[in-house]
Amino acid sequence: MAKQDDRAAKMAPYEEAIQITMELNQAYHSPEKRRDLMAQLIGKPVDESFTLFPPFYSDYGKNIRIGKNVFINSSCHFQDQGGIEIGDGCLIGHNVVLATVNHDLDPSQGRKNHYAPIKLGQHVWIGSNATITAGVTIGDWAVVAAGAVVTKDVPPYTVVGGVPAKIIKTVEH
Repeated sequence: MAKQDDRAAKMAPYEEAIQITMELNQAYHSPEKRRDLMAQLIGKPVDESFTLFPPFYSDYGKNIRIGKNVFINSSCHFQDQGGIEIGDGCLIGHNVVLATVNHDLDPSQGRKNHYAPIKLGQHVWIGSNATITAGVTIGDWAVVAAGAVVTKDVPPYTVVGGVPAKIIKTVEH
């Protein structure tokens, strides 16, 4: 195991992310082992209340922060180079994409990358097949409907849906 750890320490972060996610996704692992692999991927401890259903994909890993009582369902893709913060109690559905990288539209810039963080407040629920784009903050207790594409901040206690996502209703609290 020491050789593998030494090798991982010398890898580029994206190569390490590929290695860890391949291990996570290629065989059954106990919940404890999945949490351990996620902690390796993000480079910080993961609370024992965290649940992940693989497969899971990340292009970097080290810019992800995960709160307590977070559930991430299968086939999620986290493009985290701009940073992803997931608050306590978040529920993330199947096939959700969190994309923190965008490309320049100006041809003279050659599709230069632009990074902006995604922040999910506490108890956010993101439905299956939703996409959250760079720079978006989703407020506490907000709900993103399945299939939505969120390009703007979502206020707390609201439900958004559609492409692009728009406020559908406010939740009483």
